[in-house]
Amino acid sequence: MTDDRRWPHSPDPQTDVVIDAKGLRALAHPVRVQLIGLLRKNGPSTATKLAEQLGLNSGATSYHLRQLAASGFVAEDTERGNARDRWWKSVHRTSWWTDSGDDPEAALGYLRSIVAAHTLTAQTALNAYETMTPEWRQATDLSDMVLQLTPEEARTLAREMSEVVARYRRIDPGGPTPEGTDRVAVIVQVLPEPQAADDNEPEDRS
Repeated sequence: MTDDRRWPHSPDPQTDVVIDAKGLRALAHPVRVQLIGLLRKNGPSTATKLAEQLGLNSGATSYHLRQLAASGFVAEDTERGNARDRWWKSVHRTSWWTDSGDDPEAALGYLRSIVAAHTLTAQTALNAYETMTPEWRQATDLSDMVLQLTPEEARTLAREMSEVVARYRRIDPGGPTPEGTDRVAVIVQVLPEPQAADDNEPEDRS
């Protein structure tokens, strides 16, 4: 989970980043999106530890971390580690992106990486379903609905859902964990549904 947003709110310049065309190209790889997500969720880490979490070798993880660093998404945590044991941290809390239409190919690659990260989050949660407590199994929800909306209504819906989620406690990797809480992934998807060609054809009433 990367905490990437396209919801129509103003980013905080102190903690958030607005993704430009260069950033889109850097993030057009699922592993890089997953790396940022782990660093934002769990705090600073090494390439070796991140590789273990993703099932990769540390060389591949180091390569992707360097690419993310070159684009300003992650940085070395100089307060930890040494020359042989480099630690990395996320530079931002949240990413924001609005499609300007300048580079549709890079945008599509980025969005595919986000979908892959969301899919992995869901699969990981379901793999642990049998070991969840009854309370958490009952709280798990995978719902979908199809609405008939205008683009403006869809933007309003996304904004209102964002406002609801914002009322709840964010993860603080370096802070205390309130008693009785656990991490919960909230994935919001507002997607125009492609229609079959004959759906738009007028009904033959002859």
